[in-house]
Amino acid sequence: MEFTHRYVGQSSVQHDQGGSQVSFAADTLREPTYFVGEITNHILFREAISALHRAVVSDMRLKPKDRTAYFAWLQTQTEAFLADAAVRGKVAHERLEVVKAQLSDINAKSNTIMKPFYVAQQAYFKWLYEHDRDAWIVLDPVISVHPDEIAFECFSLDESSYGRLACDLEMFDATQDVKWGVTNIDYSWTLYDAFQQIRSYRKTELRIEGDGFTTQTSGSAEVFQPKIDLPDSWVRGFLQVSAAMTQPLFTVELDPMDVHNICFMMRAKKVRVGPRSLRVQLKPGQPVEIDFEPRGDRLACPRSRYLGQEEADIRIWGRRRLLILERLIPIARGFTWRLMGSGLPSFMMADLGPMRFTLGLSGWSANDWSNTARFDLLAPRNAVPADVLRTVHGKLAEVWVTDIDSLAAACGLDRPTTLSALTLLTQQGRCIYDLDKGFWRHRELAREPLPFDTLRISSPEEESAMTIVRAGGVQVRKINHSSAGVEISGGVWENGHLYEPTVRMDNDNRIVSAKCSCSFYVHNKLHKGPCAHMLALRRAYDRDLQQGGKPNVVQGPWGNAHAN
Repeated sequence: MEFTHRYVGQSSVQHDQGGSQVSFAADTLREPTYFVGEITNHILFREAISALHRAVVSDMRLKPKDRTAYFAWLQTQTEAFLADAAVRGKVAHERLEVVKAQLSDINAKSNTIMKPFYVAQQAYFKWLYEHDRDAWIVLDPVISVHPDEIAFECFSLDESSYGRLACDLEMFDATQDVKWGVTNIDYSWTLYDAFQQIRSYRKTELRIEGDGFTTQTSGSAEVFQPKIDLPDSWVRGFLQVSAAMTQPLFTVELDPMDVHNICFMMRAKKVRVGPRSLRVQLKPGQPVEIDFEPRGDRLACPRSRYLGQEEADIRIWGRRRLLILERLIPIARGFTWRLMGSGLPSFMMADLGPMRFTLGLSGWSANDWSNTARFDLLAPRNAVPADVLRTVHGKLAEVWVTDIDSLAAACGLDRPTTLSALTLLTQQGRCIYDLDKGFWRHRELAREPLPFDTLRISSPEEESAMTIVRAGGVQVRKINHSSAGVEISGGVWENGHLYEPTVRMDNDNRIVSAKCSCSFYVHNKLHKGPCAHMLALRRAYDRDLQQGGKPNVVQGPWGNAHAN
């Protein structure tokens, strides 16, 4: 997918005796977005933006050792190895001399031909890393200027870590010009190096400059208009992060010292064999305990607080990505850890006072946010008419930030319909859920609406579920309502086999937990989303609610069964 960005000038930090000026060059092809304000807490901003940079350049993928030089040496020694092996036979030795001469001539010609290539290749990658490391970063960060905050969003190189830095407007004094909007910004290693020179005794001004912000730079500054061919996975990753944020999560409050101890344990005791995981044991009313596997070291967090009412034992893989937060530990007031489950995404949020940093991690490093994640299937899947979708999007675009109940009242809709519309807008990249404040925010990921059919992960499970429902292969056996939601169990026929799924949903029609007797669930649990039988059961339940007001449950050969 190709995106075109047009920057007037380049992002930079200018230092003089009077202070520092941080200028972000915004994408002028998008709606004008600009902001000018004086930063009140310099050290806080410097450390937070540096942590965001560490998230941008994070890459936990396995990097194979470069063995080019070894293989080149091995090729030159082949003749010597052959000579040693054949030295015992006189006849073989005489024949070897002829072959040796021929092989030597071939190697000489091959080295002559390939040497410039190997030298140029090594020099190129060395120069690229030292002088133009921006080439390794695929996507420029997204910045949002909202009525209550300014937010920076980014993805790591391996697409397994998501970073979001939100700065409340109280972080700035002498705010001059503000235009709410969303844009991409030009971000470079040079800019990061300049951030390190920010000092508390010098005035620092943040400037987000876009088209129409100033006429002086638009006529004289150099204009950069790069076309970036982004893989769909990057854009799809943003959409899956937003979908995961809307799911019910286990909440743990951690003291900064607890996070320091986690990082210290990982630094002090390196494990070279996997799988490496954090086993988080959650018990109501008791401090959180964390086991470092496979060594079995246990870390008690007496200052922590688990806010749930159910016991949970959750494993988190790819734990080294938490080291991104190290620079925030001295300045953080506290951390909030939101856990979805074992092998599922987690979010670590740092409370920095007027700033908040959110680090979103996929289930493990090799499982990025885009390839196998299907968290949108856990969200409400009710059909939303096009006019309702336009109404919800229009109201959200007017206020920029709001809660679900206020938006539903403004649109004249009920809460489930509004939530389904917001879920669909999230998958289209047109809004985002603020996990920290619990608000929905208007956020256009691109200038034009994203191609939903192209970016949406094709789910064979969802297609199979629709086929099963149309064929009448779903029977609802039992429905249990409670104050927390509803639990549905039933039978699903597929290819002559009977499967018995159970789905538990909250009051917002989100799948909280589920299980099934099929092999897909046995092997993957919910790591790759719900199976076809869970989705078919929920579709049948939703269909009956829309048609008759309540599911049609009758007595059948299996007990309480859905009447087709």
